[in-house]
Amino acid sequence: MAAGALVLVSPGCSQARGIADEKFEPAYLKLHRQGKLNKRAEDLWEILKECTLCPRMSKKNRLAGETDVCRSTGVLKVHSAGPHFGEERPLVGSYGSGTIFFSNCSLLCVFCQNWEIAHRGDGSPTSHEVLARTMLKLQKMGCHNINLVTPTHVVPHIVRALQIAVKRGLKLPLVYNTGGYDRVEILKKLDGIVDIYMPDFKFQDPEVANKYTREAKDYPQAAAAAIKEMHRQVGELKLGRDGVALRGVILRHLVMPHNLAGTDRFVKWVAKELSVNTYVNIMGQYRPEHQAHKYPKIAKRLARQDYLQAIEWAQEAGLKRLD
Repeated sequence: MAAGALVLVSPGCSQARGIADEKFEPAYLKLHRQGKLNKRAEDLWEILKECTLCPRMSKKNRLAGETDVCRSTGVLKVHSAGPHFGEERPLVGSYGSGTIFFSNCSLLCVFCQNWEIAHRGDGSPTSHEVLARTMLKLQKMGCHNINLVTPTHVVPHIVRALQIAVKRGLKLPLVYNTGGYDRVEILKKLDGIVDIYMPDFKFQDPEVANKYTREAKDYPQAAAAAIKEMHRQVGELKLGRDGVALRGVILRHLVMPHNLAGTDRFVKWVAKELSVNTYVNIMGQYRPEHQAHKYPKIAKRLARQDYLQAIEWAQEAGLKRLD
């Protein structure tokens, strides 16, 4: 596998302790001590020979160079990495979230704000060794966690790199930062590896999902099942003494014009299927990026009154931890 030079972006994050709670230990360290982390890595790597990492179930042999919607082969591509201060407050803390942006995506929303990375696939081939060193550099810079952005299609690579990083002293929680288009069967292989799940729940209606993604009509069903599995594994968000996230679910939902995301149904689903104490970020920053101008209903920014209505729905549903 080719080893590319990973761009590590540093906004001046000081070298400081990323975890203030000395009793905290990321889940993957226990698996490593038990000798189970290697087995998980081997099992996940085998899946690349007949890929079923996402709900599309392409069964392409990515190790032989075959691709599907995400256009990913067996070669890992990473766009950039560095401390990120624009995430939710429990992730950012004082020194930032150690964010790693992976190239490509299996969902491909038409309004993607990171379309150069997700759709165009900007990034460099990166070895597991380089990815592991990047995780350790982010830890040394004082970041509070390792934030894996769009990880679904590269899970086998992540776990292989984690094997290397753990042996060299990695001890930060892993954040699985996903669009929500994940398979429960794959998530079960991450049980005991991921500490913080941060999924989107983008759409409640299959036809809307089909129109505004690359025909992922099954998105609402797949995301609901995946998020329930994430919640089963790690539960409600738990914070350290400094208010920084250690373990649990952070759930994101982007409010869209004309309530196309189904926000009123989303908040009721969270309250009923997860918990009213689920940490939820109802996001109001929708803007018409990438190909959104081709779709009249989403070719405009979100109106303030629509966002305020979304917050009102969340409060009426009884959600207590809104970001």
